[in-house]
Amino acid sequence: MFDFKGASERPFLLQFMTIPQDHKQTLRQGAAAAWPICLGYFPIGLALGVLAQKAGLPWWAMAMMSVLVFAGSAQFICVAMIAAGASTPAIILTTFVVNLRHVLMSSALAVYLQGVNRKFLALYAYGVTDESFAVNLTRFRDGEWNRWRALIVNHLANSVWIMATICGALVGQFVPQGALGIDYALTGMFICLLVFQLQGRLYVITGLLAAILSVVWYLLIPGDSYIVGASMSAATIGFLLKRHYRRSR
Repeated sequence: MFDFKGASERPFLLQFMTIPQDHKQTLRQGAAAAWPICLGYFPIGLALGVLAQKAGLPWWAMAMMSVLVFAGSAQFICVAMIAAGASTPAIILTTFVVNLRHVLMSSALAVYLQGVNRKFLALYAYGVTDESFAVNLTRFRDGEWNRWRALIVNHLANSVWIMATICGALVGQFVPQGALGIDYALTGMFICLLVFQLQGRLYVITGLLAAILSVVWYLLIPGDSYIVGASMSAATIGFLLKRHYRRSR
């Protein structure tokens, strides 16, 4: 990555710090794609940190969760379940099911990462989130994107998220319970994600189906399975409708 050409003419430290122009451009382009994600992650991460502090988690536990899990929705759910006194197996199972969508996202990205060594794939997969997936997939499809820029997007967002959640946990003791609409942060985040996904009639129909099914499920079936159940049911119906539409064309 570093340019050692002309080593005898430059001090060692300067040689080490000299980065070729193409690498600088890669860093710039990756950062330019990542900054909107980072801008959104910071307030949401702060909100999560505050909620974690209110649930009794120390800042270092919040830091470990962000480093080891790095999944905003799963972390919000985990903190909420901890605050509600849920059992450890229930928390693990719920967050596992919620994060199953990462299998689909990784499968879609794998098309553009063929032939890449496993160490890179492991590092890259660690940073995949809904937002970084959407940004990188769009640019991969445009054809002017590579794995290094995508990696920068993932891990710049990752760094901001970890920092924001730690800051939120540290300042949480100074924020009153329910202040600033923090309890609404997770709901607001998913509404924003939903709106950006509504790119056609089929997506709107699938979203409405998920909303209706979740309400009906909640009223008829006890427990907290209505979110996962309604989401999977609506996604299945949406997939079948899309396949029927393609065959009828």
